[in-house]
Amino acid sequence: MKSQMDRRGFLQAGGLVLGGAVASSLVGRAPAARAADTGGRIQKAVGWGMITEKLSPEDKFRLVKDVGFEGVEISRHGSKKDEVEPRDLARASEKVGVPIHGVSNGSNPDLEAAIEDAAIYGATTVLHVVATDPNAPYMENYRKTQELIRAAIPAAEKKRIKILVENVWATFLIEPLTMARYIDELASPWVKSYFDVGNVMRWGWPQHWIEVLGKRIEKIHIKEYSLKTAMKEGMGKGFDFPIGQGDIDWKRVREELNKIGFLSWATAEVKGGDRQRLADISAQMDAVLR
Repeated sequence: MKSQMDRRGFLQAGGLVLGGAVASSLVGRAPAARAADTGGRIQKAVGWGMITEKLSPEDKFRLVKDVGFEGVEISRHGSKKDEVEPRDLARASEKVGVPIHGVSNGSNPDLEAAIEDAAIYGATTVLHVVATDPNAPYMENYRKTQELIRAAIPAAEKKRIKILVENVWATFLIEPLTMARYIDELASPWVKSYFDVGNVMRWGWPQHWIEVLGKRIEKIHIKEYSLKTAMKEGMGKGFDFPIGQGDIDWKRVREELNKIGFLSWATAEVKGGDRQRLADISAQMDAVLR
């Protein structure tokens, strides 16, 4: 499909592309991760920045392992004072045996630099937030954000690191059929979805997103959300719940993840803390995912 599509063409084509979104996600795509690689279950991870104890990198990895996590995710835009050189962090990860599975790049347009960092860490993915300019036309945002990702696909393929699209709360790509179409139009096995179970509660239900996105989903973020609280106290307040104690129907989420054979990484994206706090998060994830 041509990238220079006007609004009318977008809407006319939509019925065909979106109508086949679910079916296309089930054809010719490998599972997000294979049972042979994961022990037949979803892998639990924690964000590196969530570890607040003042420890060496090696000891942070050991703490993560002790409380039940199997990997970590690194943000390229964390606190400067806590930064560790990528090669040093990679060595600590390898020594302890806790992989850095992914790199979060936010909406930074330098995707190739993020891919280079991911390669150093031994990570398999880069998370990319599709950010838009509210003052620009919708279709201009749509085309330009796709062009940015498309330009980085050769680097992703060379390094064998996937670019995972997420919308966060960018008020763009806010329903699953559009997200599925957006990814499919990029027409690359190196571009997939990073699905956030909690974030999509603002616009819908996570089980519906999983149904539509299917095997486009490569990894997931885990957090809780209460839409009831958000409507009464403010949207940000919806996150103020332990995992499993909000409005997310985790049983339905598990069922839909099982249908697509999801056995990849699930990373907590909540307020971190000390050893006890991280142990509690690990236990909460076990309760809703396993």
